[in-house]
Amino acid sequence: MKVRTTFLLFSLVAIPLKAWSALQTMPFIAPYSTPKYSQLDHLPYANVQAPKGGELTRAVIGSFDNLNSMNGRGTAVEGTNYLFDSLMSSSLDEPAVMYPLLAEKVSYDPKNFNAIIFHLNPKARFSDGSPVTAADVKFSFDIFQSKSNFGLQMYLSDLAKTEVLSKYSVKMHFKTRNNVEMPLIVARMPIYSKKDWQGKDFSQTSIKPILGSGPYLLEKINAGQRVVYKRNPKYWARDLKVNQGRYNFNRVGYVYYRSKDIAFTAFKAGLYTLHEEESARQWVTAYNFPAVKQGLVKKYRFKHFNPIPTQSFVFNTRRQPFQDIYFRQALTYAYDFEWQNKAMFYGQYQRLQSYFSNSELEAKGLPSAAEIKILKPYLAKLHPVQRDGVLKNWRYSASDGSGYNRNNLLIARQILLKNGYTYNAKGRLLDRKNKPIQFEFLIQPSDAVREITPFVRHLKRLGIQLNIRQVDTPQYYERMRTQDFDMTLQTMPQSLTPGKEQVQLWGSASAHQVGNYNYSGIQNPVIDQMIQQLIQAPDRKQVVVQTRILDRLLRAGYYQIPTYGKADQWYAYWNMYQKPARSPQLHVGLDYWWSDAKQAKKVSQYLGQAAKP
Repeated sequence: MKVRTTFLLFSLVAIPLKAWSALQTMPFIAPYSTPKYSQLDHLPYANVQAPKGGELTRAVIGSFDNLNSMNGRGTAVEGTNYLFDSLMSSSLDEPAVMYPLLAEKVSYDPKNFNAIIFHLNPKARFSDGSPVTAADVKFSFDIFQSKSNFGLQMYLSDLAKTEVLSKYSVKMHFKTRNNVEMPLIVARMPIYSKKDWQGKDFSQTSIKPILGSGPYLLEKINAGQRVVYKRNPKYWARDLKVNQGRYNFNRVGYVYYRSKDIAFTAFKAGLYTLHEEESARQWVTAYNFPAVKQGLVKKYRFKHFNPIPTQSFVFNTRRQPFQDIYFRQALTYAYDFEWQNKAMFYGQYQRLQSYFSNSELEAKGLPSAAEIKILKPYLAKLHPVQRDGVLKNWRYSASDGSGYNRNNLLIARQILLKNGYTYNAKGRLLDRKNKPIQFEFLIQPSDAVREITPFVRHLKRLGIQLNIRQVDTPQYYERMRTQDFDMTLQTMPQSLTPGKEQVQLWGSASAHQVGNYNYSGIQNPVIDQMIQQLIQAPDRKQVVVQTRILDRLLRAGYYQIPTYGKADQWYAYWNMYQKPARSPQLHVGLDYWWSDAKQAKKVSQYLGQAAKP
């Protein structure tokens, strides 16, 4: 099949995509904007003079049994992204912008996203020296669509087929038009070698090496304990724009520990070199050990501009009493963020008021005229509670921080009594059938009990018995997979470019699918409509409007209780690393850091002395 394309000269790539209407070929994907760095030979958050060498090691809590992260079986090894290249590489400064990696250019019609052609770089090679071809791309997507975990299959469900046009050209056909997220989705998937998988069962767990084309090779793997990747000296893509000043460490390793406390003790002993801190208490109080005082361990707070991952108490609306929006609304008032932040979190967190906090996608204030115009035909289809919530200036009710949460509990009590709930002589809350209300909060082994206990206490004051059920990790994941829970705690990341994945998170089609991510079991036709309009949004402006509407609907439906989060990431590292003068805005960019040989020697000497009896 011969494909007609319109080739753009580099002198023309600055022309906004919407100015064109025909199929065009360009060295980037940018459905909503003109890329800022298309004519640069390297990215501005990279130091092209960064030396190669050294090692970066990080901790992982738990264990692993599977090197193939794409089949959804077992527990995947951390860092497998280093083994594989994707078709394009995301900009860490620009939402929805991708630059060449395996594909040196793409062809698509920016006004009709029903297909995209990836033109592979003929120089692309797997680590054994064999070329990366269109057949490998087709194999990868065919097997992802048929043998990966169900969530990934749903993520790729708008991909109709993958067609080989030539040895180095592959065409992705999409089921719907104008799903501008799909080119970005397929472009970031890892590409496997078709030859490498001949005679192997893709669906099985294994820690045997897998052939990839990425910047690192698997050097060492100790089952369930440690994995080490070594930089591939023959990496085919080291000189590409996205890789200038990148992948500077000779080795990248991950060490596995049973708990966060054990891991932190190991970090202080220098058994791994970079620690991502997730505990506010530790961040504020624990960095006073000798190495910190001597300047050999540094703290680093990375401020990002992504949506804050939404940590929330999740209601399973498939079950009673959570099918009742009034009940869910009442329970929302029982969550006391202000006291927790003061008493437990050292004031380090913020209450989440949105599923897209810290971004332009967050719905703030009253709905705009553009939002109202879209919402108006659907308002009558919403439950009155949800309709009223969508139209107001949303803020979750704050407490006085005393720990008693009296005013909010009074509001909750009034909501319950007004809507058919009653109390017996012992103060137990009765449902509309006069049965005492009790349910479980399902968690896996963690320190979450500490965070949930105040909520349990407040519900008890409302006459509700909530039992915390802690189960081992495999059982927890199985129960989540089969939707066997009443309430649970989940952290859900969001993207600056929301699209098809929102169906998995909130769509009716995924509410009863085993293994999907609509944990709340949301089945709301209006939300379904808004998600579809979001997926088909023609430009960035409309994406923002549609996402804000979705945000309002989710909040006002009381499907979850968003709890807390932060707009930065906390790191501590042994002082042997340097980073570029300019940090990217959307990612910490560890791949662009490098090892300082002089400082590494000082650290090594200190740790050697510390290890002596």
